[in-house]
Amino acid sequence: MFATQLKALSLTFAVALSPLAVAEVDQHDASQHSRQIDIDSKVITEHKARINGDRLSYTAETGTQPVWDDQGHAVATLHYTYYKRDGVDDDTQRPLLISFNGGPGSASVWMHLAYTGPKVLKIDDEGYPVQPYGVKENPYSVLDVADIVYVNPVNTGYSRVLPDADGKMPSRDKQKDMFFGVNADIQYLAEWLNTFVHRHNRWRSPKFLIGESYGTTRVSGLALELQNSQWMYLNGVVLVSPTEIGIKREGPVEAANRLPYFAATAWYHKALDEQYQNMDLEPFLSEVETFTVNELIPALAKGGFISDDEKRRIVAQMARYAGVSETYIERNNLDVPTMSFWKELLRERGQTVGRLDSRYLGIDKRDTGERPDYWAELTSWLHSFTPAINYYLSEELNYKTDVKYNMFGSVHPWDRSNNNTGENLRLAMAQNPYLNVLIQSGYYDGATNYFDAKYTMWQLDPSGKMKERLSFKGYRSGHMMYLRRADLESSNNDLREFILNALPEQGAAAKY
Repeated sequence: MFATQLKALSLTFAVALSPLAVAEVDQHDASQHSRQIDIDSKVITEHKARINGDRLSYTAETGTQPVWDDQGHAVATLHYTYYKRDGVDDDTQRPLLISFNGGPGSASVWMHLAYTGPKVLKIDDEGYPVQPYGVKENPYSVLDVADIVYVNPVNTGYSRVLPDADGKMPSRDKQKDMFFGVNADIQYLAEWLNTFVHRHNRWRSPKFLIGESYGTTRVSGLALELQNSQWMYLNGVVLVSPTEIGIKREGPVEAANRLPYFAATAWYHKALDEQYQNMDLEPFLSEVETFTVNELIPALAKGGFISDDEKRRIVAQMARYAGVSETYIERNNLDVPTMSFWKELLRERGQTVGRLDSRYLGIDKRDTGERPDYWAELTSWLHSFTPAINYYLSEELNYKTDVKYNMFGSVHPWDRSNNNTGENLRLAMAQNPYLNVLIQSGYYDGATNYFDAKYTMWQLDPSGKMKERLSFKGYRSGHMMYLRRADLESSNNDLREFILNALPEQGAAAKY
């Protein structure tokens, strides 16, 4: 790498000193100055950190690796960052954690620079941006127990579709078939991971997938795709703020499952009567969950034929739990839309609450209306994540490119048909007795609410035969629960414990 840098430096001085050289550069074809990412590249840097109380050294490898089609032609290139702890003599005992974010269309920046990686954003203890922007050491990272690779799917981060041999880009329809859909996404990423594991000699290592939001759909599908198409078996899958992963929640269940999230948000903003406001959050939510399952779902199932007395009782209790008026509940026929709730809860205070994290407050042009003008939490997060990832990759990891880092890339329309990822995860677990699943959710997440996540866990294996390998952890924050410093610590500790507990004892065979 030093020789390459010296050559580039020499060329810079030669161009600066020679008029002829300047003329030659001006005459070059414009295509030589196109903004393109290297198809196959890597830069390795060395670092030290204090994690979980111990000093350790590690290498960071960031670069690109191609996606090949069936004929062996490079059709895209994916940007990744790979952290590997130094001084590990036996990789066969060293877990590899493979990390994806969601969207679909989101870069793998959020968990990279705010959750599991060795560096996190400079933010306050509740997750709000502060200037100057940048990164700081993450003392809770799981790098002490697992090496980590963060993968950016096509069109996110620096990852890009490539032109064909004739220099032509595939049509948008062709790109959709290749990359932009539930199943296409899973298939090409499984192939890419096979190459990555092979290049880095990690075939014998215990492997874990972690995905956030839509990334949970991705890793749920990958669990079976890796087994069936790549013959790669996992020890664990972690679902952070999961989507429905193909497990339907419709009608009365969908409507009722929102109430525990409404209650958590109202509790946080002190919008409840003293009876509930004086309770601690978890015992309060346990009471709301019991009401939801045992009373609200049956009431909603009766629709317009519910008795007047039962309806009045249900409406009154919902209003007390959610911190809104009985009139508001009744006008919505007990089926309160989340979009409307974000506007309604603090309407009298002249504030709205955030979608992905309802601790965040916004202000609208008008206090009337049925939805907020903007998402207060997302604008807050983009404040700090965008400058931090651009600075970090370039200045600390030394990855230089003029290509724009896509926080959100062009991947739509996304083909959501034939989403069987939840069933695929169940089947992968059934086929692989080593495979365990952890679900992590924030109580104040209104986009993928925590009670939906619990419901997904309950429905994932209807037989109940694998429930000992399924676990749930909740946190007092939102979609990205790790932004709150207390939850950054607890969520990493929960993840660390999950990884270590999912490693089989020496000689324990994968069998029932």
